[in-house]
Amino acid sequence: MSKKTLTVFTPAYNRAYTLPLGYEALCRQTCNDFEWLIIDDGSTDNTRELVQQWIGEGKVKIRYIYQENQGMHGAHNTAYRNIDTELNTCVDSDDYMPDDAVEKIISFWRKYGSEEVAGLMGLDSDFQGRVIGTRFPEGLLRSTLSAFYARGGKGDKKLVYRTDVIKSYPEYPIFEGEKYVSLGYKYELIDQDFELLTFNEVITCVEYREDGSSLNMFRQYVRNPKGFAFIRKSSMCLAPTWKRRFWEAAHYVSSSIILRNANYIKESPRKVLTLFATPLGFLIYCYIMYKNKNH
Repeated sequence: MSKKTLTVFTPAYNRAYTLPLGYEALCRQTCNDFEWLIIDDGSTDNTRELVQQWIGEGKVKIRYIYQENQGMHGAHNTAYRNIDTELNTCVDSDDYMPDDAVEKIISFWRKYGSEEVAGLMGLDSDFQGRVIGTRFPEGLLRSTLSAFYARGGKGDKKLVYRTDVIKSYPEYPIFEGEKYVSLGYKYELIDQDFELLTFNEVITCVEYREDGSSLNMFRQYVRNPKGFAFIRKSSMCLAPTWKRRFWEAAHYVSSSIILRNANYIKESPRKVLTLFATPLGFLIYCYIMYKNKNH
């Protein structure tokens, strides 16, 4: 059997009740030039049994990997270590791909892709078909992710990366006792060297659930301060504007207060910026604690 072009990978933690939505959508794809890689991040439900049943059905090429729970970023690390196709994209365990998404991705890449770009970024929609955030401006053929947002772009975008590119950047760090590091860490590093093609088509339909990380961010701040301090230090150096770097510095301060880290200025890569951002960082800390107390 020849190697597929695209890996669709899905980190899953106790999501056996949502995974069938994604599986059924992959079974309906108009192009089968893909494989589905499921990273089971320590589930205690019947995820394993469900996936084994699907593997037995043989409708979609599926690879299944189980690991002890590390959080979303740890599941991404494992996925990237195991992917060997030209392209890859993450579809979360509660989302699904439109029936022609794989065909559109591969056709677009075959026409416009090259080693000059890291991959492509397409659109997300909600389950009713409404595009999340803004489309890419007409005439914008390629851009970094950070530059798109700096221009006023809004909403999550679906990223399809060349596997050789994303494997060449450092893995997400794992901090003992924590389960979250922003996936944006790798994307921001790649932005320094490559642009992405812009693709004004919906690749994934998404829903933000009550048990998803997007709606639990304030809780994440308190539970994973080392992870947040790490990404803020990186972004203080890499963010495209000084306004954004100042904001990252203020958030670094808030995470440092949660950590009770008195050496936060000494450990900052932007010491003067961090000093000036300290008052705002304290206010952000207060707001985070208020939201957690009243959530």
